[in-house]
Amino acid sequence: MFKKLLIAGICTAVLVGAGTGLWVWQGLGSLSKPVAMAEPVLFDVPGGTAFNDLARQLQVRGLVENSLWVRVYGRLFPDQARIKAGEYEFTNGMSAESMLAKMVAGDTKHWAVQFIEGWTFRDMRAALAATDRLEKLTSDWSDAQIMKAVGAEGEHPEGRFFPDTYLFTSNESDLDLLRRSFRRMETVLAEEWGSRAEGLPYDNTYEALIMASIVERETGAPHERDQVAGVFVRRLQKGMRLQTDPTVIYGMGDKYKGRIGSRDLRTHTPYNTYRISGLPPTPIALPGREAIHASLHPATGKALYFVARGDGTHKFSNTLAEHQKAVRAFQLNRRSDYRSSPAPDKDYKE
Repeated sequence: MFKKLLIAGICTAVLVGAGTGLWVWQGLGSLSKPVAMAEPVLFDVPGGTAFNDLARQLQVRGLVENSLWVRVYGRLFPDQARIKAGEYEFTNGMSAESMLAKMVAGDTKHWAVQFIEGWTFRDMRAALAATDRLEKLTSDWSDAQIMKAVGAEGEHPEGRFFPDTYLFTSNESDLDLLRRSFRRMETVLAEEWGSRAEGLPYDNTYEALIMASIVERETGAPHERDQVAGVFVRRLQKGMRLQTDPTVIYGMGDKYKGRIGSRDLRTHTPYNTYRISGLPPTPIALPGREAIHASLHPATGKALYFVARGDGTHKFSNTLAEHQKAVRAFQLNRRSDYRSSPAPDKDYKE
């Protein structure tokens, strides 16, 4: 009798164990099934979040049916429970296992902000202020405070930040991006300076940066950058004034309303290159690598003048007489579709 009871007990235990094992196996199997999502889900993991709390949040957000199996999974596979803080994006068809793997890897959601070639530092700060998901530390700071924070105390901010698309996470701040952009400009400028052409009229990288900012603002046609730089370099070498409108506009500040008058050209400002010799005191915009390269590798030739054709390109002239003829042709008799920058459908940068 006892033997029969023992056998029955063992059989029952085996059956219960098998049933429990099947139940656990099925529960854990649910974590590998794809989850249907109508749209991507942003899931935030604050620093210090316990794994059990994360499991419950996954259930609350409808990303798993039962948080129990997430907790069991974490016990069985401890390496898959070492989640990292941050904001994550889960998309349709992902499984709970792939979501956990993403959080273990720290593959957080990245956002983007773009700084455009030719922008001013004011434009750049406005873009940062308008960017969502980015912590704002510098909104009330002065330009001087920002330059101190990026490691350039006492320096002018214009042109010192590299224009590009920068990715960031929700844990980063505007100061983080400013530091990255500042360091990137220093790196690019040093690289281009190291391979510069001989005989350039720049005493240092800062003067090259100033020239690059002018080249950036003077033409939207990429193939013209080295030609524009060549004109300005030859004018500097000959002691001629640069006489470039973008520097005048920058010096006018908020007074500029879309047109430059003869009075503006006569008004003395540190940036009015019709009135001052040499380069202005600072850059006037954010130059891209192409403008920096062109300023350090200007095209050879004899051209000392250029005028906008009206289609976004320029007519280059060797002599004043040729230039005056070009001005009469393209400026004094402007076409109805005249434009100083390239048309959108052309392979030029606006």
